[in-house]
Amino acid sequence: MGHKEVPLLEGGRMETNGAGEPSHLATFDQHRGLLFSVAYRMLGSVADAEDMVQEAFLRWLRTSGEDIRSPRALLITIVSRLCINHLQSARIQREEYIGQWLPEPLVTDPRSDPHGKLRIDESLSMAFLLLLERLTPIERAVFLLREVFSYKYSEIEETVGQTETNCHQILRRARKHVGVLRPRFKAAGSEHDEILERFLKASRSGDMDGLIALLSKDIVLHSDGGGKTIAVPNLIYGAERVGRGILRSIKKLVPENLVSRSAQINGEPGFVGYLDGKPFSVITLHVTKGRIREIYVVSNPEKLKHLANLPAAPS
Repeated sequence: MGHKEVPLLEGGRMETNGAGEPSHLATFDQHRGLLFSVAYRMLGSVADAEDMVQEAFLRWLRTSGEDIRSPRALLITIVSRLCINHLQSARIQREEYIGQWLPEPLVTDPRSDPHGKLRIDESLSMAFLLLLERLTPIERAVFLLREVFSYKYSEIEETVGQTETNCHQILRRARKHVGVLRPRFKAAGSEHDEILERFLKASRSGDMDGLIALLSKDIVLHSDGGGKTIAVPNLIYGAERVGRGILRSIKKLVPENLVSRSAQINGEPGFVGYLDGKPFSVITLHVTKGRIREIYVVSNPEKLKHLANLPAAPS
């Protein structure tokens, strides 16, 4: 809609030279996890992030190894600019989204990333990804590269096609909208597991008092159905309202034959609900100081297509 695309590369470094030697491919594979980590945080979509990484790979194959000073820097530049252009073209679609918009949930159990290529930290959480929605595409890129991936301003300048002075100003604006990224209190894994188990037990049994005991007074419930499934159109605030909303939804909207499996979602405790063996919903809990501070429910089937089906029970 008339936006100005960021040029994907400068300096004539995209000339075809028949690249594709094993070392060239191995170099890309070495940085694949980092590229996906950047793209997913930029876009909040697993499918779109994978598309950006694949497009970056195709462009990488057309580069000349002799002209590349830093493969890592060049690849980050390619994928960052692809993401910026994608966000600019998709902005109207995002504005017309039905109901609340949440990022596509990402299963981050160690077994889903055996080589540890995906960077898992606070910046992967649903809460942080939602904060990034306040930023323009350029602000998002500068903020992530500086605050999350610790890039130097000189590197960011080349990546986003802005002067170093402009990058300082862009980051200053982004911080006003989002705040400086600081580590939050993070519960131990055992505490997460206990809270998740108690949450499931109270929800399934209809124990309102037990449920409210787990919720922070200023808890917020987010729900994303994308207009394709029944979901709460607005945010729900407060322990009692959230508790009533959860129990009412389970009674009226959740199929009786839904099967739930606990999982780590975006680095935080949660579970995946399966209907007839296929992903039906994903719930993520953000726990702070022993209480659930935020709940994220994603039931839009388009955002669950990348998840695996329910594993068969061991015989």
